[in-house]
Amino acid sequence: MDVADKIALVTGGGRGIGRAISTVLAQNGADIVVADINLDDAVSVAAEVSEIGRRSMAQRVDVTVRESIDDVVDAAIQRFGRIDILVNNAGIVAAPGWEERERPSEEDWDMIYAVNVKGVAGVTESVVPHMKRRRYGKIVNIASIAGRLGSRTSAPYSASKASVINMTQNFALDLAEFNINVNSICPGLLWTPMWQRIATRYGTIPGDRQGLPPREVFDRHVKQVIPMGREQTPEDVGHAVAFLASDYSKNITGQALNVSGGSHMN
Repeated sequence: MDVADKIALVTGGGRGIGRAISTVLAQNGADIVVADINLDDAVSVAAEVSEIGRRSMAQRVDVTVRESIDDVVDAAIQRFGRIDILVNNAGIVAAPGWEERERPSEEDWDMIYAVNVKGVAGVTESVVPHMKRRRYGKIVNIASIAGRLGSRTSAPYSASKASVINMTQNFALDLAEFNINVNSICPGLLWTPMWQRIATRYGTIPGDRQGLPPREVFDRHVKQVIPMGREQTPEDVGHAVAFLASDYSKNITGQALNVSGGSHMN
């Protein structure tokens, strides 16, 4: 997947899936703007990108604040002159303290929508004018299989990721005439800090997983729902992003690619 000398902005790039996306794109030749609400994490990943041999910069961003978004985009343009690739990866599973709640709260709904939906829209709308002027751009939104399957325990999160899939289609239609491809990726089950917290919560719910260590909870869940019987990795998502960000995908737009070991097929 050749993205040599492209400039990529990755939100939520400081850990988990975002870290893998940043490093995989760098390994394929891109320079990376690592944007994360935790600046220390962004600095750490930017250092990894530099060690790979690509240019990098770390920026703090709060995707719920338009001024913060615009500051990051302006800084990236000032440093590198352009943004070729945007990866909307920043996302949350719920508001703080969600592990202690039996049902999602109103705060969960509000925060998830602010980050996972409005955040994607806000960053995209800030970057798109620069891409339009150059009549070139690749936008990849990180959704989830939860956006296809729904959830008994996390309706706000599932609804937000379904919105990302639909929003991807909307932007793809709107931006096609400007030679801007917009696609999304639906990751399956990955052992990340976010999933470790989810597994910890599942281990407290009565049933066959109650009392099990988080990793065992996760492994059992993988065996139950993934036909290929193995977890996905952040690097799997990174490789899919690299493909969609390359010109090998120039005639692919408005699509949602499942990276899920067959847990959902369409």
